[in-house]
Amino acid sequence: MRKLLFISAICLLSCNRNAQTVHPPVGGILSQKDLEVSKNRMKNLNTIERNQIQEWISSQNVRYYPTQLNYWVSVEGYDQRERRADNTSISYSYDLYDFDQTKIYDQPVERREARFGHFDELKAVENALRFIHDGEEVTLLVPSALAYGTFGDEKKIDNDIPLIIKLKAL
Repeated sequence: MRKLLFISAICLLSCNRNAQTVHPPVGGILSQKDLEVSKNRMKNLNTIERNQIQEWISSQNVRYYPTQLNYWVSVEGYDQRERRADNTSISYSYDLYDFDQTKIYDQPVERREARFGHFDELKAVENALRFIHDGEEVTLLVPSALAYGTFGDEKKIDNDIPLIIKLKAL
């Protein structure tokens, strides 16, 4: 029942948009007012998502711990570990799930010998990879702003969808 309420709230939130769409003027510069509207929308959305994720966490048997970058991880003290440096390489894979724990893509995203500072990845994934141990698997609970944000991935992930990411260092 909670899962249904959570998904319903997400759907309502994504449908409940201000009818006035803000488009940048020719030249691509937004006014200060437009920037403020966008900033407030993201701040409100982040607050709502954080509350929903906290509620979801409280219904789980696994403990999740907040990180400094605004996502949760299944390992205590995770972002207090030694941080991997730029230009070091890492191989990893991850699966994406929604908060009903439904796998979004059949195949995991996998990268071999990616170098920090030189690959484009979700903010939370790149940050989490900095602290992961070789062979370790962690679960991340990620608000939409650190996942695919306002536009989604233009495939299966809609806009403003928080994700569960099961990340593994290979």
